[in-house]
Amino acid sequence: MRILMLANKVPYPPNDGGAFATLNMAVGLAESGAKVTLLAMSTPKHPSTENDFPKDLRDRIDVKTVFVNTNLSPFKAMANLLFSKHAYNAQRFISHKFASAIQLVLNQQRFDIVQLEGLYLYPYVDLIRKHFAGKIAFRAHNVEHEIWERSASIQQNLLKKWYFTILSKRIKSAEISLLQRVDMLVPISLRDEQILKQLGFKGASLASPTGFRIGNAVEVSNNFEFPSLFHLGSLDWIPNQEGISWFLDNCWPHVLSSVPNAKFYLAGRNAPKLLIERIAEYPNVVYVGEVENSSNFMQSKAVMIVPLLSGSGMRIKIVEGMALGKAIVTTTIGAEGIAVEDGKHLAIADTPLHFAKRVVELLLSKEETMKIGHESKLYANHNLNNSVLTRKLLVFYNK
Repeated sequence: MRILMLANKVPYPPNDGGAFATLNMAVGLAESGAKVTLLAMSTPKHPSTENDFPKDLRDRIDVKTVFVNTNLSPFKAMANLLFSKHAYNAQRFISHKFASAIQLVLNQQRFDIVQLEGLYLYPYVDLIRKHFAGKIAFRAHNVEHEIWERSASIQQNLLKKWYFTILSKRIKSAEISLLQRVDMLVPISLRDEQILKQLGFKGASLASPTGFRIGNAVEVSNNFEFPSLFHLGSLDWIPNQEGISWFLDNCWPHVLSSVPNAKFYLAGRNAPKLLIERIAEYPNVVYVGEVENSSNFMQSKAVMIVPLLSGSGMRIKIVEGMALGKAIVTTTIGAEGIAVEDGKHLAIADTPLHFAKRVVELLLSKEETMKIGHESKLYANHNLNNSVLTRKLLVFYNK
């Protein structure tokens, strides 16, 4: 089977959840026997090209990149708000060069499936239909409008609340439109599948979680700093910023009162200056910034926290953390998309006092931290094996 994957970011290096999901999908499909071509936008935020991929990946995947300037423009954002019905988030990814590249690759090669990696490829569907007679699959990394809907609901700034509400409505319209124009749906979770079907999708669908390449996951180690906790994620993503601020303001003081020698390490790329300055005001909090090797960093700390109050889809860093055998504390929203058991595979809490309590329970017992981490890894091995998941997807595509 020949598959063309279209992505609005180059997934190497896999420095964020979306890149991780796209790269693992491409590699998994190739290792399962598919011939995969990946055409991706090289952007100022993800500026890699095909030459940056390691040779072993280029040997398995035919990678092509096109530069698209997706930088935010206040003028264009304002013009979009006033004179367009489309979301500015999507408008930034419309490119004549990328459209030409799609047309060229479809005319030069034969494909069985064109797979759209995320919502923001929807402006290219009509072009694809003109040059491709096969099936188009929508790989939904999340329910995009839900991210902005939830952010609007917890936003205190009235202007931001108003703008996020407009964005969520426009993005929802785009999702509904795309779902009516694709043949197959590959959501990241059963929950997302249900929501997207409620939005009007009528075709064939398969919920396919983001998998982890199990061979890359090391054994669970007890050689980590204790008591310590960490957060690792893109710090320019609004839901991560909201969650970190909530944890520092409402949970961290309670944690320190019970475990005074605890340290919290905050890692991730593209942190706004204001966030870095805020972090410096809290005791025993270390801002790490971007890490060279996420697995090594995660293995060096005891407890992982994912305090999400908004967002949608599946938390890719939780998948990675589980595969590495980390004890994880998250919220109900953070655990969405992963059928885990609270208290066994990870800890779930939604109020500040409860969240702090779950963190403290782990920081006071290395044995409990190791136990949860062990169960977490077992779950990942049995349910999130990338090879198994991509083989199931190929069977689905071949039906």
